[in-house]
Amino acid sequence: MQRILVTGGSGFLGSRIVAHYQGKYDVYAPRHAELDITDAEMVAAKVEDLKPHIIIHCAAISDVGRCEKEPDKSWQINVDGSINIARASAAVGAKCLICSSDQVYFGEPVVMIHNETEKLEPINLYGKEKLRAEEECLRVNSQCIMLRLSWMYDISTLNKAEHGDFVRTLLAKMQAKEMLSYPLHDIRGITPVSEVIKNLEKAFSLEGGIYNFGCSNDMNTYETVLKLFSGMGWDISCVKKNEAAFSENPRNISMSQHKINNCGIEFPSTLEGLLRSLEKVKLIAS
Repeated sequence: MQRILVTGGSGFLGSRIVAHYQGKYDVYAPRHAELDITDAEMVAAKVEDLKPHIIIHCAAISDVGRCEKEPDKSWQINVDGSINIARASAAVGAKCLICSSDQVYFGEPVVMIHNETEKLEPINLYGKEKLRAEEECLRVNSQCIMLRLSWMYDISTLNKAEHGDFVRTLLAKMQAKEMLSYPLHDIRGITPVSEVIKNLEKAFSLEGGIYNFGCSNDMNTYETVLKLFSGMGWDISCVKKNEAAFSENPRNISMSQHKINNCGIEFPSTLEGLLRSLEKVKLIAS
C-alpha cells in the first residue's frame, strides 16, 4: 500500500482528502505540533522518517484578507513552508503535489480564459505568495506538481469549524429568505471539492510543472447564479446584481482546462458542477 503524507489535514480540502483516500492508501496527516512546515529541519526529518510515496501539500493561509493583515506569517507558511515540503520530497524521491491558486491570475488585464504559460503579476499578497511558491518549489524540485485550484465548495459540512463556501452560503441564505447579491465584474471558476479529490489520483502520474486544476467559467458570478436558478427551476427574483464589487478592477480569473484535458483529466464547467451538486442536495432532502 502506497503511503501518502497530507499537510493541512484538518483543513477544508485536506480533511476531505484524508477521508476519501484512507484505506485505499496508507494516509498520514500530522497535526501542526507533529509537523511545523515552516521548520525546515523538522520537515526534512519527518519526511525522511516517514518516506511517503506521495505528498499532498494543502497547508496554507488561504484567507486573502488575513494574508494582508499578517504578511510575515502568511509568507512563512505559504512560501517558505511550501519550499520546505518541495525540498524534502525531492530528498526521498516522493511525488509532490502542491496546492496553488487561481488568485495568481488576479491582476491580469486580459479578458480571456487564463493558461499556465502567462507571465503573471498578481495584485494581492496571497496571489503573490502562491506564485512565488510555484517558482521556488519548481526550482528546488522540478518534479513538483503545482495545482492551481479555484474556489471550492461542498454540499455537506465535514467539520463544524470550517468556513462557509459558495453553495452552503447560498442555501443558507435561501432558507432564511434573504436576498442574494452577486458581482457583475467577477468571472472565476467555482469547483466541487469532490471533483478535485477525484482527479487528484490521476494527478499522481503528471509530470512536474504547473496545471490549472478546477472548473472553467465564461460567465460572471451574477450570470452564473441566474443560469443556476433557471436550471433548478427556482425563483430568480431573490437574485440581484452587485455592481460595486470589483468595479474599479474587474476580475477575470477563469482558468483554461486545455493542458489538464490533454493529460486525461477533466472537470465539468462551473455551471454543470453546480447543477449536479444541487441536484444531489434535492435527492438528499427528499
